[in-house]
Amino acid sequence: MKIPRDVSGARLAGILCRRWQYSKVHQAGSHIILETSEPAHHRIAIPDHHPLRLGTFNSILRAVAGHKGVPREAIIADL
Repeated sequence: MKIPRDVSGARLAGILCRRWQYSKVHQAGSHIILETSEPAHHRIAIPDHHPLRLGTFNSILRAVAGHKGVPREAIIADL
């Protein structure tokens, strides 16, 4: 599955909060800080840029998928 190229940081943060049990902790400058405690504690920073750079987007997807134990395609499908 191809990675979408027009996803903003705010949209990705919203999807992670609604569907992947993350919650917004705070925003430091242009970075949105999210964290979850399911299945264990995990904190991630997402730049509030539009669009996200592909390398940054791919890195966030890889980190979330690895933590949740799902393939990246499952997260991409929710976008």
